[in-house]
Amino acid sequence: MIDKKEIVSQFGKNDKDTGSTGVQISIITKRIELLTKHIQVFKKDNSSRRGLLLLIDKRRKLLKYIKRKNNVEYLDLLNKLGLRK
Repeated sequence: MIDKKEIVSQFGKNDKDTGSTGVQISIITKRIELLTKHIQVFKKDNSSRRGLLLLIDKRRKLLKYIKRKNNVEYLDLLNKLGLRK
């Protein structure tokens, strides 16, 4: 499972900051990692595969937004999460 409190404390501005873009992106990234492992085991689970594609698209849109609004935070987030441009 995802430990959201740990992610919020690492990426948020305070302990209750669950809505900022960086926190949302990091939570979605952890969910994507878990779903990817699940789909590697259960190859015919198409509903999970569809959910994975929706999460990837949502993360892509949020990354596009944060890149437009705050480029420094965008680059920092990419480095922390290990994502590429």
